[in-house]
Amino acid sequence: MVSSDELRTLALSLPEAEVQDHFGKPSFRVRGKIFATHWVAQEQAVLKLSLEEQDSLVRAQPDVFSVTPWGHQGWTRVELRRVDPALLEELLVGAFRRVAPKRVAAQRDAGRSVEPAAPRGAPSRPRRRARAT
Repeated sequence: MVSSDELRTLALSLPEAEVQDHFGKPSFRVRGKIFATHWVAQEQAVLKLSLEEQDSLVRAQPDVFSVTPWGHQGWTRVELRRVDPALLEELLVGAFRRVAPKRVAAQRDAGRSVEPAAPRGAPSRPRRRARAT
């Protein structure tokens, strides 16, 4: 069993992860892209999995995993009361990696931070031009 607090802690421990409302439910995002949502009252999470993972998990554990109406995109429902915590963490990290920029995703393994992205609308740093001689 995984509690709501544990799900939130796991999701927000990922580099640059943040929580935002998504149609009245918390969604976990990295740079604006959703990798998981939390259906608090239903004690469920919805994760962005690969279609292969989704198919395998739904077949192996239909009491834990099910396909959502957006399943053709990999969105998979997880029963938090029934899922193995280690498996949920592995799937959550995979969902995060699926939407995160490569440099951000690499931070989790490297244990270091990279330069944060500029806020939306902020000018990017000018590139240095080589001097002509």
